[in-house]
Amino acid sequence: MPISPLTSAELYLPSLLSSLDAKVKSTKSLNPLDKIVGQERAQSAVEFAMSMQDKGYNIYAIGRNGLGKRTMVMRYLDRYDPGLHHPLYDWCYVVNFTDARTPKVLQLPQGKGAQFKKDIEELMKRLVKALPLAFDNEIYYTRADKLKAQLASKQEAALNKITKEAAAKHISLSITAQGSYELLAMNGDEPHSEATFAALSHKQQQTLENNISEIESKLREVVRKFTAWEERYSDQQQKHDEQVAQDVLVHLMDPLKLSYADYPVIKAHLHDMHKDIIENLDIFLEQNEEQVALAYASMQKKMPRRYQVNVLVNQADKTMPIVVEESPNYHNIFGYIENATFKGTIFSDFSLIRPGSLHRANGGVLMIDAIKVLEQPYVWDGLKRALRSRQLSLSSLEREVTLSGTISLDPEPMPLNVKIILFGDYQTYQLLQHYDPEFKELFRVTADFEDEMPRTAQSEALYAQFISSIVRGNKMLHCDRGAIKRIIEFSARQADSKHKLSLHSADIANLLREANYVAKSSNANMIRVSHVEQALYNHELRVCRLKDNVMQSFVDGTTLIDTANKVVGQINALSVIATSDHQFGVPNRITATTAYGEGAVFDIERKVDLGGSIHSKGVMILTAYLATLFGQTDKIPLSTHLTFEQNYGGVDGDSASMAELCAILSAFSGLPLRQDIAITGSMNQFGHAQPIGGVNEKIEGFFDVCTIKGRSDSQGVIIPQANVQNLMLRADIVTAVNEGRFSIWAINHVSEAIELLTDIACGERDFEFEDYPPQTVLGIADKRLQKLRQHAKQQAKKAD
Repeated sequence: MPISPLTSAELYLPSLLSSLDAKVKSTKSLNPLDKIVGQERAQSAVEFAMSMQDKGYNIYAIGRNGLGKRTMVMRYLDRYDPGLHHPLYDWCYVVNFTDARTPKVLQLPQGKGAQFKKDIEELMKRLVKALPLAFDNEIYYTRADKLKAQLASKQEAALNKITKEAAAKHISLSITAQGSYELLAMNGDEPHSEATFAALSHKQQQTLENNISEIESKLREVVRKFTAWEERYSDQQQKHDEQVAQDVLVHLMDPLKLSYADYPVIKAHLHDMHKDIIENLDIFLEQNEEQVALAYASMQKKMPRRYQVNVLVNQADKTMPIVVEESPNYHNIFGYIENATFKGTIFSDFSLIRPGSLHRANGGVLMIDAIKVLEQPYVWDGLKRALRSRQLSLSSLEREVTLSGTISLDPEPMPLNVKIILFGDYQTYQLLQHYDPEFKELFRVTADFEDEMPRTAQSEALYAQFISSIVRGNKMLHCDRGAIKRIIEFSARQADSKHKLSLHSADIANLLREANYVAKSSNANMIRVSHVEQALYNHELRVCRLKDNVMQSFVDGTTLIDTANKVVGQINALSVIATSDHQFGVPNRITATTAYGEGAVFDIERKVDLGGSIHSKGVMILTAYLATLFGQTDKIPLSTHLTFEQNYGGVDGDSASMAELCAILSAFSGLPLRQDIAITGSMNQFGHAQPIGGVNEKIEGFFDVCTIKGRSDSQGVIIPQANVQNLMLRADIVTAVNEGRFSIWAINHVSEAIELLTDIACGERDFEFEDYPPQTVLGIADKRLQKLRQHAKQQAKKAD
């Protein structure tokens, strides 16, 4: 039975939008989707991970770029209610009054952080004014003067007593201008000179010296008492100052403490702050200008730095934090501590702690690109450490990577409750699985995104809504019904199947943007099918330079090709050339020559290292099939040399194995092959045709070359039957097939290709007589091989 070519209806499946209401004339009437179509599996994985509060249920989202992974996750998280699972908190850093080097973290209820900071600033604003005023009034001065007068009176009385006692013993006690004491022996009203003292008897001299020593001893005792009295005075003055400050603080802080009575963390901090202010009144009373200036050095407000509240994370908007980190370096992820300079002094404190993405995402979700994380030094290890401990330690990167003992802050770790979503490809996922044993424990959920979805009437309707989402989200012109159909057909072509739709949303969005540009350029009020076609043509024109160069080689005859007549041992195979953003099909001439030998097939491409391993496997498979056909009882007495003509680059893949087998059989039998037919498809060891990739591009490539070399109605392409489902061909090819000017045959076995290419039956082995029918391709080839075998035997007898 002759093989019938495919009908034009089998080459392209148009979109009918049969499930879409006929009243819908454009995307303007369609509600945009709030989800990504076709990703139910991935969405289920995300939902599961978000519901699991145990450690390690973080997500690795797998899929190619442009599938809308991030968009899908964001849309789901926008609808996610965190209140059902865990509360959100504000996070603040405050000074640790017992050890300023280890700032304390405050976990406050959602929205309280900013209010607490504002209340403290207001308190400080009032204290800065109230405390100096409390120490600058008559009551304070009167009390202070009284204490000072009491001390002076006591000191004066002690000095007067010892002065009188000294005078009774003819000794003068005086105080120098420097504040030191001086004892002098007196001669009446005048101090003794050296001469008058020498004139005294030894006994008188000894008496005076003893008296001076006695008075000096008593004087030292009085001086010691002075010191004790001064200390007592200082303590009394300090208590007085503290009492004054206490009165001010009680008046100003007690209402604040009362308002935060239900928050133990804040209450404890206010208590410690109260105590610290009493101990550091000099900050407010400005007794040391340099110290006070440094204490107030701030880039924000005029208040002592020591009592500021550093609100690291403010969750006032009441929604779960969703953070997308585009640049995941160490500081951006884990935060950092700034240094400030004031009058040449470099300092750092808790108020200079800056948050990272993990701080902002605490209680929510942090989304990062996996490759970017792995590219940044120390980030992956730090991320794993934080997820393992469920704590976020803010240590400087410099201290992590050096042996320096530089003094720096060591803030209290922050409790961490976050979901990490890594976006990456399969290769990165496999590398992490293989080389990092902790990866499986920390990222237990895999969200595997599909590349395509089944194409049904219902899915086409959903896809139309998806198109509406893109149009509305980018504020484009709306698409009419014809444009929607054409975009859906383009999606099927991108999926390389008429029964599937591509989920690569970036391609659809780019096409819509370009079609929108074309429509606006022509002053249209809507995107129509002509605008979509023009956008596709414009894109093809931008990326097809290599294709044009290759096709030009067929025009000027640089690349040899026949698209008519018949030739022995020569066939047109089809291949695909791909660049980063474009792929196209090109015919390749394959030739096979034979010589007397032992049945080996020499793959010239492999011999010169131009053939890949998959191509070599295809050659070995067809060699095995040849042995099945002709080597059941004896060796095949021919060796074959097989090559891709004019191939100066690498070749790989097994999609030419059926073409190579046909060329070998032509060389064996001497029967010419049709050059107006090209063939693509691989085969197994039993000769069955196997599907290949890029079938649309391959057919279009041969059609274009036929147009260049001269069209004839007999031209066509042979493809595997399994590739019929992939056909979404260009309109000009569909038209040519419909008008009988081009043919496409789908085959299940290589024997069908042989019959089409030779116009002769292939032939089947008669196992009773162990031979093929004589007027078939295999029969003719077998007959020739038998003659060669007989000739070999005759030559062997002569040799004997």
